[in-house]
Amino acid sequence: MRFNTKVIHGNQHHDPSTGAVMPPIYQTSTYAQKSPGDHKGFEYSRTGNPTRQALENAFSSIENGTYGLAFGSGLAAIDAVIKLLKPGDEVIATNDLYGGTYRLFTQIFKRFGIVFHFTGLNVIENIEHLINSNTKLIWVETPTNPMLNIIDIEAVVQIAKKNQIRVAVDNTFATPYLQQPLNLGADIVMHSATKYLGGHSDVVMGALVVNDKALADQLYFIQNASGAVCGPMDSFLVLRGLKTLHVRMQRHCENGAIIARFLAKHPKVDKVFWPGFESHPNHSIAKKQMRDFGGMVSFSTRGNTKGDAIKIVENLKLFTLAESLGGVESLCGHPATMTHASIPKEEREKTGVTDSLIRLSVGIEDPNDLLEDLEQALKK
Repeated sequence: MRFNTKVIHGNQHHDPSTGAVMPPIYQTSTYAQKSPGDHKGFEYSRTGNPTRQALENAFSSIENGTYGLAFGSGLAAIDAVIKLLKPGDEVIATNDLYGGTYRLFTQIFKRFGIVFHFTGLNVIENIEHLINSNTKLIWVETPTNPMLNIIDIEAVVQIAKKNQIRVAVDNTFATPYLQQPLNLGADIVMHSATKYLGGHSDVVMGALVVNDKALADQLYFIQNASGAVCGPMDSFLVLRGLKTLHVRMQRHCENGAIIARFLAKHPKVDKVFWPGFESHPNHSIAKKQMRDFGGMVSFSTRGNTKGDAIKIVENLKLFTLAESLGGVESLCGHPATMTHASIPKEEREKTGVTDSLIRLSVGIEDPNDLLEDLEQALKK
């Protein structure tokens, strides 16, 4: 089954009791049992819910995985992955990553004895010298948030397998439409399903997909024991969103390319970060492991000042100034004061997240309207 068919039909089935094309919203907390332990596959909705299960099956299908898990948020999914570790274990993570992930690693799990090393994984040579006998996980985010760096997943996997280290990939920016990390050898794929998978800015959710049963069992146990699950209504909404992922991503990519090229030629723009440019440091890797280059674009202004960046995002009309990304509507953000504010300034700036940086989530509107909006804001 090809991808565009998978998002609609993959691992999905009509409701056996009624023939409903879409799985019903099983808005229930518990399930009747004939005798203690004798039930129809469900006993309590933290442990399992039919609507959530339908979504988890769909997650596994579109990532070419075997086991899918749906969580209450992307961070809850990441939390479950790090709970696979024990005090003294070490993690190598990209140094250009979502601020919430950095906060979870450094302000929560660091206190429990997990050691984190942050480095530019877009340069593969940065990995080897950080590996030791305690290294248990490499955390990859590609394209990265917000600098759009590209990390060679296969190259990371090759190093990891040689050292018996797991690789987890945050695939939120790319989505399985653009890249499928399990196919490239990764052990775990993570999504903030709040973004492109849901696609309509109306739900908060996270996802994990794996192939290994023992690993899946560990994660299911953590999910059930910790309780960070999503509800049936949210599951229904994301399942609905998945069915248009392919057509939305096509337009996100088309519009993203138009916006990136417009900004690159604009006299008031200094730098544009988008993996589709041939001048991008890892453009060749992006071409190899991705189907297209996505709808995320970051840029800085000629003045390189925070004031200029703030004026632009305040004056945009169609690009809504808001957290998040991946919805049908275009959003703009100022990472230094919004999504990445939890990262210390000196650490942010090492990776290029300066006060003048603006991040765009390019939606699926008419691109000419988006260009006009950017032009008028840049003029001001």
